[in-house]
Amino acid sequence: MCDTLAVVSKDRVLFAKNSDRDPNEAQVLDWQPRREYPAGASLRCTWIEIPQARATHAVLLSRPFWGWGAEMGANEHGVVIGNEAVFTRAPCAKTGLTGMDLLRLALERANDAQSAVNVIVEMLETPGQGGGCGLEHRSFTYHNSFLIADPTRAIVLETAGRAWATEDVRGARSISNVLSIPGFAEQHGDRVKTWAGAGRLRAARTLCRAESASTAADLASILRDHGEHSSPHYSWLRGGLAAPCVHAGGLIASSQTAGSWISELSSTGVRHWATGTAAPCVSIFKPVAIDEPIDVGSPTDQFDESSLWWRGELVHRRVIGRASEFLPRLAIERLPVECGWFQDPADSKEAFATAGQMTDRWIEASVSRPDSVDERPWFVRRYWRKRNERAGFPSGRRSPRVRALAPAE
Repeated sequence: MCDTLAVVSKDRVLFAKNSDRDPNEAQVLDWQPRREYPAGASLRCTWIEIPQARATHAVLLSRPFWGWGAEMGANEHGVVIGNEAVFTRAPCAKTGLTGMDLLRLALERANDAQSAVNVIVEMLETPGQGGGCGLEHRSFTYHNSFLIADPTRAIVLETAGRAWATEDVRGARSISNVLSIPGFAEQHGDRVKTWAGAGRLRAARTLCRAESASTAADLASILRDHGEHSSPHYSWLRGGLAAPCVHAGGLIASSQTAGSWISELSSTGVRHWATGTAAPCVSIFKPVAIDEPIDVGSPTDQFDESSLWWRGELVHRRVIGRASEFLPRLAIERLPVECGWFQDPADSKEAFATAGQMTDRWIEASVSRPDSVDERPWFVRRYWRKRNERAGFPSGRRSPRVRALAPAE
């Protein structure tokens, strides 16, 4: 489950996304340079092989570790895309291009929002979307919607099998796990699965707040929103899925925000910020650039102290049970640093180093009181205990060694 939003004004476009996945599904920041290929070359996507383009653009992706495609990303031409799982009455193909594959293909092959739409539509028709999209449940399939933006416009693209519809964004727009284009939604939407995904609840919340958003800091606040509560609130059925900053723990629908992204696009410049970690409420948005790769490690679904994503989990998994105590403390330290980066982005190398030092302090603070009471409901505690065991996540007072992140070679 996910939330993507855009705000289109006269001189710029703001874009933001939370990517909600399985709790141990590490999401990696992946820099790919522009490349050229010989005629007749092929490309292996997540599940199928397709013809490769003669040339691809440089891209920065935020993607689940196991797939070729991405949940969100940007290319060197200032195109950004986020995708959403949507549930339709059309059958899901057993194999094909995942929605994340479609997103990456569009970023690698398009130089503006409309051409990105064209790439995805062409791929929907041949070879089509399909294939498993989950980590814990690999057979989990869905269709996709996309919010595609460049410095001049934003477009919503919704799909149901090979059918599709588009809508130009005017002002603020939000998409979640629900078809929303009038006519297309009524024709293709699956009411039961859409209800279970709580997409309408989150879309209404993010749209209401996006209508008054004018800065990257405003978007960060939206992505960290826990709804009517200052801390995560859980239901036994869907965990924390009813608010944009999603926290896992439900019995039938349980996603966790695994990565977050913000972009500001204009004719005078393009700026991006990403967490590279889960749970934006305990993460730091760092300035990133298409041409400035950073070594963030190669995470999997097993705890790895050398990766940015899992070091973020050392904070998240240790403090979220004591959210009322820790979230305000983290926010106070994070606010001046992050606001400075939103106004005047630092060099990525410097920003990641600074964020790493803050994370190290938070890790130490999180292990200083390991016996304090976990505020979460019993079913949430049980849910996370199982995920921690599967990932080999460390318990107790042990604080893994600090590893500074450096520019990629």
